[in-house]
Amino acid sequence: MIIWLSSYPKNGNTWLRSLISSYYYTKDGLFLGDKQLQNIQQFPTKKFLENFDYDSKKPGDTVKCWIEAQEKINLDNKIKFFKTHNALVKLGKNDFTNRKNTLGGIYIVRDPRNVLDSMSRHFQINHDEALYVMQNQKNYIYDFKKKNDYSDYQFISSWEINYQSWKNNKLIPVKFLRYEDLMKETFFVFKEVIEFIDKLTNNKNGFSKEKAKNSVKSTSFENLRKIEKQKGFSESIIAREDKKNIPFFHLGPKNDWRKNFDNKFSQKLNDIFKRNLNELNY
Repeated sequence: MIIWLSSYPKNGNTWLRSLISSYYYTKDGLFLGDKQLQNIQQFPTKKFLENFDYDSKKPGDTVKCWIEAQEKINLDNKIKFFKTHNALVKLGKNDFTNRKNTLGGIYIVRDPRNVLDSMSRHFQINHDEALYVMQNQKNYIYDFKKKNDYSDYQFISSWEINYQSWKNNKLIPVKFLRYEDLMKETFFVFKEVIEFIDKLTNNKNGFSKEKAKNSVKSTSFENLRKIEKQKGFSESIIAREDKKNIPFFHLGPKNDWRKNFDNKFSQKLNDIFKRNLNELNY
């Protein structure tokens, strides 16, 4: 059965995966680097769609295979974590997942104003373009490094629809958390996440305080930055102009929209996301 670690892009999913992988896939809770994240792979990707009949050159043709692919993943009856940016919505007649294949999910959301600046830097687009992307209800992502291959298609929709689809779903239990709360009270919020997972999985081992402390310490933003600088990071991308790696862990907690936008653009964002900002207490 699957437990989803879900978010809109640049909302803190990688940090959440780092915490969970260090706690559940090591003896001491110490995060060792990028390779450790492979314990929590992404779905959907081409790897999990092998031998299924779909047109890889047609965006979204893979959605008809998602449920069957998850059934295949679950044949060994083991509990697995998967990262996804997919909205929890139906596309045509096709669901993203169902109760048969999923135990639950953990969704992390982040202040959209900081998401916008982070997306702008990561995807090398300006702020207006990033805002358009975040509002695009038909938006999807895929591995752009693979030419004419949409096997890794993920329907992310808009930032608002993405988080609402997981937060308000009636299908599966979801632990909903804010990036800012995880940043402010990392240990205590992470403890809640572990307790949620252990309840879902009926894990009777109990909470390990020392292991959780090690996970929190070894996945601090500064340590993740240090690891990326020393060993590289698979999710970083190449700059179009100088062909150098753009650091994946750039500003983190220091990313403050108040310093990144002028007053006019800040007010525009406040107006656009007003309902969401109020709902999420931003």
